Amino acid sequence: MATAIHTPELESAAPAAISSAAVSVEIGAIPIRLQPDHPDFCTLLKQRYEGFVNPHSEPTCDFDIHLDSTGRPSDEDARVFRRGNLWSLQRGDFRAEWNPRTGRGWIHQCPNPYSIDTVLRITHSLVLAEQGGFLVHAAGAIRSGAAYLFAGVSGAGKTTMSRLAPPDATVLTDEISYIRKFGSSYRAYGTPFAGELARSGANTSAPLRALYLLVQGPENRLECVPQADAARALMRHVLFFAHEKELVSRVFDSVVDFVSRVEVSRLIFTPHGRAWELIG
Repeated sequence: MATAIHTPELESAAPAAISSAAVSVEIGAIPIRLQPDHPDFCTLLKQRYEGFVNPHSEPTCDFDIHLDSTGRPSDEDARVFRRGNLWSLQRGDFRAEWNPRTGRGWIHQCPNPYSIDTVLRITHSLVLAEQGGFLVHAAGAIRSGAAYLFAGVSGAGKTTMSRLAPPDATVLTDEISYIRKFGSSYRAYGTPFAGELARSGANTSAPLRALYLLVQGPENRLECVPQADAARALMRHVLFFAHEKELVSRVFDSVVDFVSRVEVSRLIFTPHGRAWELIG
């Protein structure tokens, strides 16, 4: 297991100015600045997050990236824990630290741009937990000015619903949806985190109107889901990597609030486009 390297200067350092070797990736209207120590990797990041790069944004978080050629891609679960003001993030292909108070952090990783995906997901999940939002395993699309999410485990049909979206729908993602709370309502954002479609979603957002729990079946129909059942089902699909009791409780409270304000239904569907006739 990799050992975290602690850097006291993160405690008080202010975010550095964005340089030409940095990439500001803005997801959910929350920009994170990435500055690798190799310019070629900067080019790879711009290609990986094309459509979500905003060089004019003021970063919420700021990471220096140090490439380690000895690292290898890893499918193991990431370890996320807090020591004082610092969050530590560790997996076989990376280790990182981030100070949410200063917004500064560092990443040591193998030279694979997809390793950054996990760091970004973890960081966004921690930021959202403080704001009443969360990441969820769900496809998403905008239709007629409103966002609709389709939650499910792998193979439940998230990519199928995205692939069958009608021409008047804008696909936000086929894999991981980004939910933020504003006042008493919620908004869904597109993400670059792709599933089987192997392409980023649209970098746009809309007020969230409904979330559907996907079940493949012999016909297309909707079933009402009681709020308590909806909260339990949704919690199974929320992405949250830390095990800190207080934050886990906060995420649960956010889910309970979400299902009290957003329609949650079970969508039994057949794998063809007519299922979309029930949406909207």
